[in-house]
Amino acid sequence: MAQQRLRVRRLTDEEGRQLQRIVRRGGGKTDKSIVKWRRSMVVLASAGGNSVEAIARLVQTSPDRVREMIHRFNAMGMASLDPKWAGGRPRRITTDDEVFIVKTAKARPEAVGLPFTRWSLRKLATHLADNPVRRVVIGRERLRAILAANDVTFQRTKTWKETNDPLRDEKLDRIEAVLDQFPDRAFAFDEFGPLALHPVGGNCWSEKGKPQRLRANFHKTAGVRQFHGAATRSATTSSLVWSGRRRGPPTPSPR
Repeated sequence: MAQQRLRVRRLTDEEGRQLQRIVRRGGGKTDKSIVKWRRSMVVLASAGGNSVEAIARLVQTSPDRVREMIHRFNAMGMASLDPKWAGGRPRRITTDDEVFIVKTAKARPEAVGLPFTRWSLRKLATHLADNPVRRVVIGRERLRAILAANDVTFQRTKTWKETNDPLRDEKLDRIEAVLDQFPDRAFAFDEFGPLALHPVGGNCWSEKGKPQRLRANFHKTAGVRQFHGAATRSATTSSLVWSGRRRGPPTPSPR
């Protein structure tokens, strides 16, 4: 019986988008950004079905190191991409204090009974120094540094859209099975329309690259056209089958 190839677990839609952004931006100038870029390349290459040996040649490292990165990502997720380097004197703010600071900053002020919609550094430091849960006396610059170290930045909220299909995993399993059994077959998916106005988001403190998101509207009254295609090519035959499906009411034809 053939041994199953080691690969990362199935990526979520958000993980796939983040990894693509990291790889497309390149390694950067700092040692930390280069390490994160190389680890992201390993994860994406493994998700694409490449072998450990091929990935090791791609990133110029050993197969054992690639296996270690894959196991760490399967266990820790996106947090495994960041290198953890330690040194220097002990911190005055404990790890529990830091966790509480980050959790408070990422929550909306209304959740703790305060009459405003977003934190400033001054308001957040004042609340941390005088709250019934855990008192943390900290200056604004130290607070800013802790938030930055935990990838929490001040940014606009964004809308988000993700599939609501209850059969998502089942369909992905079928596609992966076809790709494994018929490597000469390709799939194409596309959707367009209708154009609509975009809602304007607000601002908040959130983890870097992960703004708080407002759920987008799936209901499009003007109709949406979807195209699904499967193509097979071989040395003797070439075939292409397209299918189209329209959702929503038809668009009135011009007179």
